[in-house]
Amino acid sequence: MSLARSAFRSDLLDWYADHHRDLPWRRTRDPYAIWVSEVMLQQTRVDTVIPYYRRFMARFAAVADLAGADLQAVLKLWEGLGYYARARNLHRAAQIVCRRHGGRVPDTSKEMRALPGVGPYIAAAVLSIAYDRPLAVVDGNVRRILARILALDAPVNVAASAPVFQQAADRLLDRRRPGIFNQAVMELGAMVCHLRDPDCVRCPVRSHCASHPRDVKKYPVRVRRTATPTVQVVIGVVRKGDRLLITRRRDEGLLGGLWEFPGGKLAPGETLEDGCRREIREEVGLAVQVEKHLARIRHAYSHFKLVADVFLCRWKGGRVRLDGPVDFRWIRSGEMADYPFPAANHKFMDLVRREMDE
Repeated sequence: MSLARSAFRSDLLDWYADHHRDLPWRRTRDPYAIWVSEVMLQQTRVDTVIPYYRRFMARFAAVADLAGADLQAVLKLWEGLGYYARARNLHRAAQIVCRRHGGRVPDTSKEMRALPGVGPYIAAAVLSIAYDRPLAVVDGNVRRILARILALDAPVNVAASAPVFQQAADRLLDRRRPGIFNQAVMELGAMVCHLRDPDCVRCPVRSHCASHPRDVKKYPVRVRRTATPTVQVVIGVVRKGDRLLITRRRDEGLLGGLWEFPGGKLAPGETLEDGCRREIREEVGLAVQVEKHLARIRHAYSHFKLVADVFLCRWKGGRVRLDGPVDFRWIRSGEMADYPFPAANHKFMDLVRREMDE
């Protein structure tokens, strides 16, 4: 590596000292608070995370508070932040920390990575920032910076490239100040070294960058992925008098533990109304009359796009028999706010409220 590492570190840390953002999780060395922030920041923008983080820490100020909480309360507080496996894993991990570690967040990589949902990045971030462990973080921002600074041709979105970027980050790490250095690298990626429009004029380490100025746009190298599939589903808002039927998903898997209105994938050649009746019959065992098309909504997940047609349905007969969901409730429309729902359901819930109020 021809990079002058000492000068690079010095220039980066001087810039960070003067220009870093004042974020709430940067005002503490509490490993639990830092851990919560790092979990929330996975695949989520800082501006989105800040209010969630403040509410979460106000409710669950210590790891024991989170460990003792009901999962539904945790999911409700997480509602809208997405990637709900993060919340479920954090809850389980907090219980393990209290049961096995006396309520103290582990200070070794082996113990930290044994916790649910904790991979190399979160372990390195928490341990370096809270405990000054010399561990280099590698996330998307860091890969992009390394690719440009070192002119690395390894694709950033291929798993086989992970050792290349981890080894480069390990060599570049300031082992005397690992927590501050890691935060500085991530801040550089967030504030200056953007993916599509890097602000090289403001970059404090441009003199160390192997791709500056001619090849900055060439990096990072990415392998083109296949098109994201679209899934067509139907959703039935089943009413019985002044009550609505909601069901709860299994705790495992996509949107685990959340409540939703019943529905599922449309079968080939099936009309929307027939699919809605069939899904309700199969999933909850009820016969319904489809009364009204409420909305067509679109929602994007990490690995597929959802197009959902939502119907208002009237209960005709049958008792709820679940096939797939693990629980159900008949609730009034005003009670929807008491349950954690996926973001896709929130896109039509105001329409449901208006229909029930008429």
